[in-house]
Parts: sequence; structure tokens; C-alpha cells
Amino acid sequence: MGEAREVMDRLTEALTTKPDLEAIADLFAEDAVAVTPDGGEMEGREAIVAYWRTMTEAIPEATFTTLYSFETDDTAIDEGVFSGRNTGPIQFPTGETLPATGKEIRIRGVDLAQVADGRIVSYRLYFDQMEFLGQLGLLPEA
Repeated sequence: MGEAREVMDRLTEALTTKPDLEAIADLFAEDAVAVTPDGGEMEGREAIVAYWRTMTEAIPEATFTTLYSFETDDTAIDEGVFSGRNTGPIQFPTGETLPATGKEIRIRGVDLAQVADGRIVSYRLYFDQMEFLGQLGLLPEA
């Protein structure tokens, strides 16, 4: 197992079951860049940790079940299923906050982490945002 795989595994652990924002911050380079479907492009460790804070507050006891796991050179790639119950407020990039729905979610996604000197320098997360909102009951009735 290489450095990228080790860092990605530590990130997954820090994000799930009992979220650890200090550990998450330590895994990202100060000038890291992250891109997510719901957060857009974020630059810098502080912005990335703020994103993960909102996600871990909304779904504090999430799990991630790995379906496929890869590593190539300086990049680790995971495909899996993120699941949990929404028991905390949901904060949108607009600043709007909705109360917890209490609903279970189960979303398939892929994330990629490029690592240099033991820290993530580039991170990308892909998941179906409409499926996520639909499972939370936040989409209008058809």
C-alpha cells in the first residue's frame, strides 16, 4: 500500500462513524483544492474542512462501504456507498439551513485524492446530488 492509499483510508475513517475534523484538516495541504457536486470548487484547507463540517454535522454517523479501491502513482480512488441518517441541520452553499429530515440516505459515489508529501493536494468527489436530495425528501413532488 502506497502513501496515497494510506491517506485516503485515513480520510475515510476520519469522516465516518465518529467524525474527526482535526484529523481531516491534517490530511489536506494548506493550499489543497477540492471539487464536489454540492460545494463546487474549494481552495484551501479551511474551506475544505468547513465543507466536511457541514456534511458530518448533517449525517454524523455515516458509513462508507468500499466497492472498488485503486491506487496509481500519487492518487487513490474509491468507489463505494455512503450511507447514514440525516440527524443534523443541512446547510446549503447559499447559507440557507434546513432542519434535519431524519431520513436515511444511501448514495453511491467516487472520490479521488492526489497526495504529495503525506497530504491531499487535490480532491474530487462525485455523487448524484439529485438522488441525495430526493432521498432526503427535499425535491418537489413530480
